[in-house]
Amino acid sequence: MPPSTTNGTAADAAEEYFQTNPPPKALASHQALAREFVQYHHETSPGRRMVLVTSGGTTVPLENQTVRFIDNFSAGTRGATSAEYFLKNGYAVIFLHRQFSLLPYSRHYSHSTNCFLDFMDEDGPEGGVVVRKEYQEKMRRVLEEYHYAKQNRLLLLLPFTTVTEYLFELRGLAEIMRPIGSGALFYLAAAVSDFFIPRERMEEHKIQSREDNTGGVGSGNSRQLVINLDPVPKFLNNLVQSWAPTGSMVVSFKLETDPNLLVAKAEQALQRYQHDLVIGNLLTTRKWEVVFVTRDGGEHWIRVPKTRRSKSFSGIEADIGTAERKHEEHHVDLEGGKVTEGMEIESLIIPELAYLHGETMKQRAEQSA
Repeated sequence: MPPSTTNGTAADAAEEYFQTNPPPKALASHQALAREFVQYHHETSPGRRMVLVTSGGTTVPLENQTVRFIDNFSAGTRGATSAEYFLKNGYAVIFLHRQFSLLPYSRHYSHSTNCFLDFMDEDGPEGGVVVRKEYQEKMRRVLEEYHYAKQNRLLLLLPFTTVTEYLFELRGLAEIMRPIGSGALFYLAAAVSDFFIPRERMEEHKIQSREDNTGGVGSGNSRQLVINLDPVPKFLNNLVQSWAPTGSMVVSFKLETDPNLLVAKAEQALQRYQHDLVIGNLLTTRKWEVVFVTRDGGEHWIRVPKTRRSKSFSGIEADIGTAERKHEEHHVDLEGGKVTEGMEIESLIIPELAYLHGETMKQRAEQSA
């Protein structure tokens, strides 16, 4: 990692956040599982790389006994899909995910337009249940990959719900991964809330909608709820400078809706937090293209070939390429070939990232020699 440049004010704000918010109840048990997972791979496969994939959105509770909360649209698709491709590329994966968001392998069926039961059939008079013939090949492939990951203890699933739970988990896991050194990769795909309600201002019980609801988080009449939110302290710099293993690689994501802002915002994030890579994507083209932005000014676009782009209800084909600022010709965008099924862009992102991680490990080994 680069030399420490942690801003004192930011570090103080982060420390105050941890002191004024209680740790999640499951933190100790999660850390015990993670510590055993890291130790197992560090001892049995010393050269194996390990990635912490964060996935899904974080909630912001409005009450201590939470009934209402603020959320975002993330279902965890990017994180769950990426975790599978990290496993294919030889990584051990800690998957820190929003509870009930998509999971590796089961995502193929839990997030399908079909009901899961549509994949099944009754088998003759005995009443057995089988996978329908047209789904057997793909389901067998997914099942084999899942069994391999499970039998070889390559995947650890740890859930969170709130932004506070996420940040406590992230800090603890980063510190536990220190024995992995430069073989550790942080792939921060979770959609983390930017604002929260401090505990001292949070209602204890459910906010009432009655006309006499005053004070606390919400105020106003029965038709209005006014909420004052504070910014969540920026923790990425803490992760880079303090929590993560020395020499590890930190990758964050930047999602924008304005193509004119995407690359510039990614560059600003790198300058501010001094990590290794920002993967930028537009809301309307995120299934088909991303851009790798590095601190040396690199802008590397990765695109799914046009013949392999799956349909997307939220995607706009005309937006592809509109965020490209430097018009480089260095694209992973191979045309041609028989169209079988839609290609997942993560199948291009993760091998490229694994290569960059390997090169980073070599450079840092040379620097420390």
